[in-house]
Amino acid sequence: MTILSGDLAKYPTVTRIPAVDAPVERMCQLAKIDWDGEETSWDFNAPALLAFDSRAETLAAAYAQLRARWQGMTDEMRRLEEENNRVFVNAYGLQDELTPDVPIEEITLTCNPAYRYGIKGTEDEREARLRADTMTEFLHYAVGCMFGRYSLDAPGLILANQGESLADYLARVAAPSFVPGANNVVPVLDGDWFPDDITERFRQFLRVTFGEERFRENLAFINAQIGDIGKYFTNKFYEDHLKRYKKRPIYWMFASPNGTFQALIYMHRYRPDTVSVLLNDYLREFIRKLEAERVQLDKQSNDPAINQGQRTKALKATGVVAKQVAELIEWERDVIFPLAQKKIEIDLDDGVKANYPKFGAALKPIKGLEAADD
Repeated sequence: MTILSGDLAKYPTVTRIPAVDAPVERMCQLAKIDWDGEETSWDFNAPALLAFDSRAETLAAAYAQLRARWQGMTDEMRRLEEENNRVFVNAYGLQDELTPDVPIEEITLTCNPAYRYGIKGTEDEREARLRADTMTEFLHYAVGCMFGRYSLDAPGLILANQGESLADYLARVAAPSFVPGANNVVPVLDGDWFPDDITERFRQFLRVTFGEERFRENLAFINAQIGDIGKYFTNKFYEDHLKRYKKRPIYWMFASPNGTFQALIYMHRYRPDTVSVLLNDYLREFIRKLEAERVQLDKQSNDPAINQGQRTKALKATGVVAKQVAELIEWERDVIFPLAQKKIEIDLDDGVKANYPKFGAALKPIKGLEAADD
């Protein structure tokens, strides 16, 4: 049982009880604090891991502090709800009919794993999911900083208007500790092919936020929760992003048919020449690098100094790379180059549903994009 004083208008025979006003106000504060930790809140400033005035040296320590804070919020909310219920039970003589107790899974805070995930699994399983989700939220915020949507040096949204650039960002954040990319393209590739690839950029972000000295330890902590970050970015990040934004993504994934090439752009920074930048600075360069890799593997397979096992491995790798090159050359010819020539205009006011399909086979398909209204 939980009755908030604001609900009393629904019950004309119920008299307002001033004793619940202060607890209800505090419960509303706790709920707002919890919600504002979500990126989709209008009042989101930074992820909870970075919200402390004095930041811990390691991610593990920061998470431990945060988890204790969340537990405190959950315990306080539960106590206040039970106090609130007790007032009504006593006021209306319902001691024999109702209990003021509130099950932990009914404390409706996102930071409460029993509510967030339900109580079917074990407590350890819920805690593991909460750690993993907190790390993915941290990575998602890092991507926002890569594009200039957010900044480590200023709260809330920075770039959120159509066509804004790095110059607009620097006009608002004069000396950023982590500088967004200038061209609104972040490669998402399997391997270290570009210095501004998403995985390398995240490593830089982690060094800025938690320091160089404990970098390896902090990276290991993230990997322990979600697996290798490179694989997470290439295989899972976009799926998580689509869930977070309910199939209306603000970051768009350009992806070749087999996923050999992938790159993100930020729709608010999109310009008609963005596809040309992706084509000339990344896709064609990546094809050149793959062709060089194929030549190197071909030489290795013909090296008389290697054994048969090494030769077989090199030949197999050569075949894989050859297929990747063929895939990307075809995608460039049939999809990306014609798209770059069109210099498509978009209007943010039209929403994702109207703008995303304009790019056809260049973007990763979103199942159900047309199903709901924006």
